[in-house]
Amino acid sequence: MILDSTHFNKEHKKIIIDLIGKPFSFFEVLKMKGIGSKRMIIEDASPNMTQYLNKVSDINYANIEMRSHGILIYINKGLKNFTWVIPYYQLVIYKTNGTSIHAQGKYIHFRNNKTFKENKQFFDKLLQAKVNYDEQFNFQF
Repeated sequence: MILDSTHFNKEHKKIIIDLIGKPFSFFEVLKMKGIGSKRMIIEDASPNMTQYLNKVSDINYANIEMRSHGILIYINKGLKNFTWVIPYYQLVIYKTNGTSIHAQGKYIHFRNNKTFKENKQFFDKLLQAKVNYDEQFNFQF
């Protein structure tokens, strides 16, 4: 689900809390040593995501925020902001010359550059949070 978050909307806040939980408290953020990534350059996106990206040759940026049951990806398009809400059960991460985040039939591929490398610790934390979330549900094969 992608929301236009340029301006504050109470309904969007309720939707986000219902899907992926409340934001972490200040003390939880300190204990986790941060819950957000630095901004990363979007190298590629699925065709159904291009409407949320700059059409001209501008660089597209995004950053990620962790929540208890999912993540928020904040995408900047000129003066507009969009928020992609992804619950952990829909989240798939591929590491191929950068990182691709896939969910809900869409994907974003982040460029493998200096800012991406600075986020390695964040991605390790994100993958661990997803594993912890998945372990709550005891899948038997």
